[in-house]
Amino acid sequence: MSREIVSSTALPKASPYFSHAVKAGGLVFVSGTAPYSPETGELVGISIQEQTAQALRNIAAILEAAGTDLDRAVSATVILAEEEDFAGMNEEWLRWFPARPPARQGAKLPVKVPGLKISIAMIAMIAEE
Repeated sequence: MSREIVSSTALPKASPYFSHAVKAGGLVFVSGTAPYSPETGELVGISIQEQTAQALRNIAAILEAAGTDLDRAVSATVILAEEEDFAGMNEEWLRWFPARPPARQGAKLPVKVPGLKISIAMIAMIAEE
């Protein structure tokens, strides 16, 4: 099985320690993606809703670079800094996935990054050609 590294110029430069995503076996595996601005590299938003939306915009750009989109998402891991942000994250999540949402699990951020409330990893199917 081949493996292809995916990156997007629409995002801040990926760390040398990970890729934005990897395509393998008909799937795209998106690394944990935080709500940073592709233009400035700065954290976007104060509220969990704003940060959730930016993280999902970033994931959408990665998936586009891989030749697919959020409609083909099959699984997501949502990592929150604070458990009390769960309801606000869900509120924004439903705007992006009003029907047929991907399977989802949650976790707590293992380290505190000032202002960072969320990171999302996702798996999506590659669009059929």
